[in-house]
Amino acid sequence: MSEGGHLSVRFWGVRGSIACPGPAYVRYGGNTSCVEVRCGPHLLIFDGGTGLRPLGEALKAGGPVEADLFFSHSHLDHVVGVPFFHTLFEPENRIRLWAGHLKPERGVRDVICALMTAPLFPVPVEIFSARTEFLDFAAGETLTPKPGVVLRTIALNHPNGSTGYRVDYAGKSVCYVTDTEHEPGRPDARIVDFIRGTDLFIYDATYTDEEYPRYATWGHSTWEEGVRLAKAARVKTLALFHHDPSHDDGAMDRIAAAAAAALPGAIAASEGLTIEL
Repeated sequence: MSEGGHLSVRFWGVRGSIACPGPAYVRYGGNTSCVEVRCGPHLLIFDGGTGLRPLGEALKAGGPVEADLFFSHSHLDHVVGVPFFHTLFEPENRIRLWAGHLKPERGVRDVICALMTAPLFPVPVEIFSARTEFLDFAAGETLTPKPGVVLRTIALNHPNGSTGYRVDYAGKSVCYVTDTEHEPGRPDARIVDFIRGTDLFIYDATYTDEEYPRYATWGHSTWEEGVRLAKAARVKTLALFHHDPSHDDGAMDRIAAAAAAALPGAIAASEGLTIEL
């Protein structure tokens, strides 16, 4: 494949709910949701959790940055990294921030402004010196943020709304489906259709099926449901994501082994993992 048709994914934050520092989270990482997708020369970022900060540090060495940042939703663990994203503080950079769950009541700029307002934060959004745009759409729309990049979207089942994304580029695809709750015993036919045949399916695997009943209505799913969806849609690789704070490295090792036994090739995403498609 030529460089122009290259599609890769790197995980900068794989944790859900709250960042988890400490020795019990070394192998899988403790930063919250942030995934880098490279479509040839185009940079797409999914979610702005605490993993967005190390991504920004890594981007410093590469010269001017043009990127599109897509939020699944605006709960704190998915946006808290934005004020610490170095790329937004350099005038030669251009960043577009997108959300599909907010209109018509509000927009993504409103959310970031609220986050960066006293007494929660000491400086306002106007401190960003990069060329910054805030763009809202309705989940279900198809976007074309860059030439050759097709981004399908879907509304997910999560409190206050959430959006799933499917990136199709140069004959390859990756689906980012996090912060969604399933109905036990009934795989979501909409998601099955959305992810069908994808090369990489990143899925909200916050809980196990055994844990799930204690957290019903909280808006999350299980690794077992991810396996069921992946099998139904014949995806090539399932990546478990949005790991619960109570799942330390030992727990994640057990989940990863069980998932791989249930679906050969399934993986538990970890910080720094890069997948070339």
